Amino acid sequence: MGMVGGGEGAFIGAVHRMAAALDGEIELVCGAFSADADRSTRSGAALHLPAERVYGDYQAMMVAEAALPAEQRMQFVAIVTPNHLHFPVAEAALRAGFHVMSDKPATFNLAEALQLRELVQETGLLYGLTHTYTGYPLVKEARERIQSGELGRIRRVVVEYPQGWLADRQEDEDNKQAAWRLDPARAGVSSCMGDIGVHAANLAEYVTGQKIIELCADLSAFVEGRELDDDGSILLRFDGGAKGILFASQLCVGEENALNIRVYGDKGGLEWHQQEPNTLWLKWADRPAEMLRTGAGYLGPLAAANTRTPGGHPEGYLEAFANLYMAFAGLVRAREKGVAPDERAADCPGIEEAVRGMTFIELAVAASASDTKWHVFDQH
Repeated sequence: MGMVGGGEGAFIGAVHRMAAALDGEIELVCGAFSADADRSTRSGAALHLPAERVYGDYQAMMVAEAALPAEQRMQFVAIVTPNHLHFPVAEAALRAGFHVMSDKPATFNLAEALQLRELVQETGLLYGLTHTYTGYPLVKEARERIQSGELGRIRRVVVEYPQGWLADRQEDEDNKQAAWRLDPARAGVSSCMGDIGVHAANLAEYVTGQKIIELCADLSAFVEGRELDDDGSILLRFDGGAKGILFASQLCVGEENALNIRVYGDKGGLEWHQQEPNTLWLKWADRPAEMLRTGAGYLGPLAAANTRTPGGHPEGYLEAFANLYMAFAGLVRAREKGVAPDERAADCPGIEEAVRGMTFIELAVAASASDTKWHVFDQH
């Protein structure tokens, strides 16, 4: 693996590196860790990389890595930059012949996402997207329970992602993470929906197996002086007939990363909370609720394949992240061997999720600014 972004002072780059390294299947071999060449050099040295594999910019990295013998060069690149750089880095990597694993959202805007999909199709290379929360074992179990029909016909979906870290003007306090997320030139048209609302939308589609077809949105920038949203509520309609509510906010004081989802069918319901990820609740009209736990023998094969420890030994965010990297590594290995990927590898979010995510973000912003109630989710 090579990496673009994620140098000193960055948050998500270290998370990607830990997740990729967790199972001993992926090795970081090179990187362009900052737009500042000196910072990139320092970051690479801190990661114990040889100086010749640490680059001052991503363009030089792609050229130099492509020129190396196949057994030495990186096989894929992880993109962990602010949003405005996701597409140009992915484009450079794909054109140089490298697979891509990108932090979300996939691109700065929808036009770039559509262009990226064309490029992925044209090159035939692999593209993965780190919608982390789909990596949790019990999220996969929830999906399988719904797909099996255990809950019956799905009617109602409630998904929430409240945070509180931007309740005041953190962007004025030399907070690098807040500054770029609230800067339209680097984040795009949305802060809250682009950063966490898109995770909630992806989780709702993944768990239910249904696609959003219409939405009605009300986004706000509550903190004075902000150009981008820091809070939003969205009504959803799904192609399987379900209706839903999505709420995401970065100003719910006291909340951390309280992503949760509830799904109700005509036979039963389920509930999962990201801050208690090792428990999934199944709810019934005619018997007591059931508590399912990570690592238990009664879980399905996909949940089991994404669990590392025995029950009662909690697995969390890094392990869920690592599950996506393991799935992507499986895709790369299958491609190189010319075989079909296994079920776990095939479960990795990819270019279609990338396009749907950018569609969701731009449509939510447009719908909130419009007097029209319902807006059609263009399938592209």
